[in-house]
Amino acid sequence: MSTERGRDLVIGVPKDAFRPSGVFLCLVALFVTSGWMAWAEFGNVRLDVFLFVVSGWLVSLCLHEYAHAIVAFRAGDVGVAHRGYLRLNPLKYSHPLLSIVLPIVVVLLGGIGLPGGAVWVDRHEIRGRLKHSLVSLAGPATNVVFMVLLVIPFAVGVDVAAHEQFWAGVALLAFLQLTASLLNMLPVPGLDGGNMIQPWLPPQWRRGYDLMAPYGFILLFALLWHPRINGWFFDAVYWLGDLLGLPSWLYVIGLDLIRFWQG
Repeated sequence: MSTERGRDLVIGVPKDAFRPSGVFLCLVALFVTSGWMAWAEFGNVRLDVFLFVVSGWLVSLCLHEYAHAIVAFRAGDVGVAHRGYLRLNPLKYSHPLLSIVLPIVVVLLGGIGLPGGAVWVDRHEIRGRLKHSLVSLAGPATNVVFMVLLVIPFAVGVDVAAHEQFWAGVALLAFLQLTASLLNMLPVPGLDGGNMIQPWLPPQWRRGYDLMAPYGFILLFALLWHPRINGWFFDAVYWLGDLLGLPSWLYVIGLDLIRFWQG
């Protein structure tokens, strides 16, 4: 292999495998632009906040799945680069309808950050149970970091009255990250929380887990449909939100604003 060719490869993977996709860059541009529009109250502010929250949610989805992929890559699964998971392209993260459209619809209707996309990781290429767990942990950990960054202004006492619509959008995004973090950490087969503990289960339990994993999404809906479990979950969400200093009244305004067709 020539020296020039060697510079173009990283462990046999072309450098452009790490280059952010045009789709992701457009999402980031929309996120920043719509945030400025909401701040400046440019045009239809409800539409501005809608675009800000939805594009921000999609950016966080990309970062969540990228975190899974980059940790898997470092742990030994070079194939994630060939499969396009390191380019932050939301269209690469599973089915567009189930991974993008459905979570956005749930955000608009219910104000909850539903787990969305998924990356396929070749577990046979990763050695060690701890590495497997870290791959699963990386996604929700990214949501936690994003949430903390969004909550910091409220924790330090920002004056939300000056640009209330913008801050309502920020608060709603933080709330969605909080719900997504908690949902993903539930020990449900197929979700990140379940996948974190799967490598540590006895062999007979792992076989049962693997049979249930494809139905984890349905199981999650069934759990949240149960009034008592739903109540426990949202009690935990509201308690953590209050603990972090996230104003509940503000993200309620944000949820109302993104339903711009009602205004």
